[in-house]
Amino acid sequence: MGSFLRRFSLGLAFYTFNHFVSHIPSFGVRHFYLRHVLGIQIGRGAAVHMGCFVTGRNIVIGDRTVINRRCHLDGRGGLTIDADAGIGPECYLISLTHDPQDAEFHVMARPLTIGTHVWMGSRVMVLPGVSIHEGAVVGAGSVVTREVAPYTIVAGNPARKIGDRSRDLRYTLQYFTFFDSDVSLK
Repeated sequence: MGSFLRRFSLGLAFYTFNHFVSHIPSFGVRHFYLRHVLGIQIGRGAAVHMGCFVTGRNIVIGDRTVINRRCHLDGRGGLTIDADAGIGPECYLISLTHDPQDAEFHVMARPLTIGTHVWMGSRVMVLPGVSIHEGAVVGAGSVVTREVAPYTIVAGNPARKIGDRSRDLRYTLQYFTFFDSDVSLK
C-alpha cells in the first residue's frame, strides 16, 4: 500500500503542476514548486515560463537557462540542460521511448543533454538519447534524431547540418521578472 500511495502522491504532484501551477504568472511560485515539491534542479537566474509540461524528476536546468512557454520537459529518462541555453516556445525534449522490436513493448530510457549556449528555435523536437553540444543552434520546427556537434547549426526533419556558429560566445542570458510578461531577453 505504501508504494501505491507514493506513486499516487507523486502523480498528483505532477498533475497539479502541469494543470495549475505551470499557469500561475509568477516565476517564483513555479520555481518553488518545481524545486521543493517535484525535486527538479533549477540553476540561478534560470527561467521556466508558463505552460511548461513536466514529466519525471530527473531534470537539471543550468544557470541562466531560459525555457520558453509551453515546452514539454521529459525527465523520466534524464534531461540535463546546461547554462545559458535558450529553449524556444513549444519545444519537446523527450527522454523515454519504446523498443518497436520488443514483443513486450518495453520502455527504454535514453537521457538527453543540451549543452551550454545551445539555442533552440520554437517547436523543436529532440528525441531520446540525443546530445546537443555546446554552442549549437537548432532551427525552428526541427526534429533532432542524432547528436549535434558543438557550434553546429542544424535544421529540418530530420535535422541536418546547414552551417557553423561562431565559437566566440561571451553572452549570458538574463531573463527573470516577478511575473511573466512580453519583455524581451537582454
